[in-house]
Amino acid sequence: MDSLTPEEIERYRRHILLPEIGGTGQQKLKSSRVLVIGAGGLGSPILEYLAAAGVGTLGIIDDDRVSLSNLQRQVIHDTGTVGEMKTRSARQTLARLNPHVRIVDFEERFSMEWAARHLLGFSLLIDGSDNFDTRYAAADAAELEKTPLVTGAVGRFDGSLTVLKPYEAGPDGSLNPTYRDLFPEKPPEGLIPSCAETGVLGTLTGVIGTLMAMEAIKLIAGIGEPLIGRLMLYDALSARFDVIKYKRRAARAAAE
Repeated sequence: MDSLTPEEIERYRRHILLPEIGGTGQQKLKSSRVLVIGAGGLGSPILEYLAAAGVGTLGIIDDDRVSLSNLQRQVIHDTGTVGEMKTRSARQTLARLNPHVRIVDFEERFSMEWAARHLLGFSLLIDGSDNFDTRYAAADAAELEKTPLVTGAVGRFDGSLTVLKPYEAGPDGSLNPTYRDLFPEKPPEGLIPSCAETGVLGTLTGVIGTLMAMEAIKLIAGIGEPLIGRLMLYDALSARFDVIKYKRRAARAAAE
């Protein structure tokens, strides 16, 4: 693992004081390589908190530019970066936040083909995308490459997140569930409107994105109980969290 400099020890002192993390956990964070899909509503808090936490290498993949309507929730960007590529704008913010973090950006759209070339260079994948095609591609690629995946989604006033490690067995000895055990098929085109059509509460993306960053830190440091086989749901209007357990489907397990 990468050693910590005196400046880093001071910067991460509040982490190091936690027995569950300590110096060893902070070194794990520094040695980790995390790829985040999307530098938007979910990606903003994910990237900022992971950079602040001392993740050594952060990859960002996004092919979009900053627009004025993004700024209500995509807090990694600002008025001065409207029109810039989101990856470039995010890189500038993260460099100011923590110069010890290495940023690798890709001005592309995530796909299975892209993942086949690049995903092995990362130890953790976080999906903060806003469309079903990317979510399914991320889940399939992560399963294929045996890469842990934190995935989340938001809409209007509701959000959800889960953690996937389908290539490993759970405490009962059976394989952990896949994304398709939770959501077997993509919904038909146009059935679920996008946030551009229905709106989304800006702070909701902060809640879910921060929870996704928390799950990532737990996975990297090897602490706590990640949301594997559990879907966390958040209703902002009622200020209510619910957790639903899910398992690998019997038909899929039998086929394997």
